Amino acid sequence: MLLTLTTTPHPDRPFPATDLGFLLHKHPDRVLERELPFGRATVFYPQATPEVCTAALLLEVDPVALSRTTRPGEGAPLEPYVNDRPYAAGSFLAVALRDAFGTAMTGRSQERQALADTPLPLVAELPCVAARGPAGLPERLFGPLGYAVETGPIPLDPLFPEWGERPYVRLRVSGTVRLCDLLAHLYVLLPVLDGRKHYYLNEAEVEKLLRHGAGWLDTHPERDLIVGRFLRFRELVRQAEATFTPEASEEEAPRDPHPRLHDARLDRVAEVLKASGSARVLDLGCGEGKLLRRLVEVPSFRELVGVDVSARALELAADRLRLKERPELEGRVRLLHGSLAYRDSRLRGFDAAALVEVIEHLEPHRLDALTANVFGDARPRTVVITTPNREYNAVFAEKNRGEAAGMRHADHRFEWTRAEFRAWAGAAASESGYAVRFEDVGDVHAEYGPVTQMAVFTRGEEA
Repeated sequence: MLLTLTTTPHPDRPFPATDLGFLLHKHPDRVLERELPFGRATVFYPQATPEVCTAALLLEVDPVALSRTTRPGEGAPLEPYVNDRPYAAGSFLAVALRDAFGTAMTGRSQERQALADTPLPLVAELPCVAARGPAGLPERLFGPLGYAVETGPIPLDPLFPEWGERPYVRLRVSGTVRLCDLLAHLYVLLPVLDGRKHYYLNEAEVEKLLRHGAGWLDTHPERDLIVGRFLRFRELVRQAEATFTPEASEEEAPRDPHPRLHDARLDRVAEVLKASGSARVLDLGCGEGKLLRRLVEVPSFRELVGVDVSARALELAADRLRLKERPELEGRVRLLHGSLAYRDSRLRGFDAAALVEVIEHLEPHRLDALTANVFGDARPRTVVITTPNREYNAVFAEKNRGEAAGMRHADHRFEWTRAEFRAWAGAAASESGYAVRFEDVGDVHAEYGPVTQMAVFTRGEEA
């Protein structure tokens, strides 16, 4: 795979184009080769004149080495040996980019610091980029950053155009921008375009995203998409989101006569819990405490407990609830670090529990454990569960000009149709001695049903 970076002298600051070498810390007359765990990276200059200078990063990925690191059971049998990783730009190229131009990405240049601080006319070209997702994704990612974006489809076979196109494009982005900014944009957005990474993700990825997204990611109109596809996992996404500019407080926010789906969902769950007559309530998968903020204002809820697997999310929930500033909540509101995949004696004896948009973030094989732990061990009288209705995704696809709709969040492990959700909920209720009823939440389509589906489980006298 190949990336080229081209510059010409700035019209207001004449300089030889070959000064690009000072910014990249790579001399135009030399070829640099670096061994990487997955192949070899080479930096060279196809052209280097005072008028035009182009630096190229060539990455040769070793497919045999890749096949040796693939874990058993991943993908189709031949996928470790026959895949697009050696050819299509994505996370491999992003890693090579940081390795080759790490100092340039910091914006430092010992010889030409003033030039490093100056926006320059730059063009980045990649002959093959993995672009999995909706049409126009490269424009949606690079366009808001001020680049002119040009893409060209790559046919599956040039001799048989009727076979259609592959999920790859030729990509050219150009603009007047600091070199360090262009490198940071490429480092973050190439894996986002691909939607995959070749290495294990952990909390270090959050730091990378925030460092290279500083100054532009917070205000990018596709911020949620970028964060979700770069980090993939819910806990990592939450950690990143916690650092962004906070939303206006409810007192400052204008009142919308048509509340957003997220607010409508939380409002309806709060109403159901209040109507259940519950005094002690669990919010399982409480996240940043948005449901708890609604419940804490209801005096009939004498004890509220939020549980989440993310310690950082619990810190944010404590801040949102202002627990340190409201001594009257001491003893009434508690936040617990825990996982629904394991039994937890702390969750027993409550009147009600809510799982708002939680189950779809679990691996399907862990649902049996959740069912046993919530309905069999904790056994609150009332359980309220909401989850997306996969059928309604067709409405989003139609609004997106017919593009196929994927899952609503990068961390969703599945999304159920109405029939699938009812089958699971009915089985869980039957096995645990609960009755269950279903509600529609949010917009309801005549054919596809509600945007969100809700199940309310009751047992004992309530059944």
